[in-house]
Amino acid sequence: MIGSMLGPAVQHLNLWKKRLGRVPESIWAHTGLETLVLADNDLSEVPAQIGLLRNLRTLDLGHNALTQVPEALGDLSGLADFLYLHDNRLTSLPSSLAYLTRLRYLNISENPFEAFPECICSMARLIELRVSDTGLTSLPPSIARLSHLRELHLRNNKLTSLPDSIGELRDLRQIDLRGNPLTHLPVAIATLPRLEKLDLRWVTTLAVPPWFADLEANGCAIYR
Repeated sequence: MIGSMLGPAVQHLNLWKKRLGRVPESIWAHTGLETLVLADNDLSEVPAQIGLLRNLRTLDLGHNALTQVPEALGDLSGLADFLYLHDNRLTSLPSSLAYLTRLRYLNISENPFEAFPECICSMARLIELRVSDTGLTSLPPSIARLSHLRELHLRNNKLTSLPDSIGELRDLRQIDLRGNPLTHLPVAIATLPRLEKLDLRWVTTLAVPPWFADLEANGCAIYR
């Protein structure tokens, strides 16, 4: 059935919620694919052949049962638009994902990560990063390498603070920290020139620092 959906030069393939159970072998022959949606298919693994799809710009593997993704995912050097890995069972990401230097949007929310995947900090073109509902306790100082980041979503984790290097993200517009047990925020946040929204709703452990007034005076909306 899947083979009949694939024309000789198909570029976009949406197999959302098809109850596949496994990735169809017929997909790997279509190396011209630019969009591949395999979300919500009870997938427990993704074969290394995914690395053959070098023209992919968007890949959606969300809402599955993946405990890992293959190193070959790092071969997708053309992946520039979206990578969805949310709502799986991932505890780490392979270091090869550091080669996805053109990627602009990454969602790894709703996975039980043991630590923030360091490879993400090499994705220098990221504009939006979603790492919500993972249980993270800290962010690495190397987060500062994401110099193009505009949106950072960290809702419902176990963060008590952020690294001072957050102040180096000069293009940052939104920080979502809802539902974290924060006890401290670095004053460097007050120096972010383009920050428009700091969301602290459901945070009950943070004393309001005096520099919040400076942020609000500069036009940043603080939700708390």
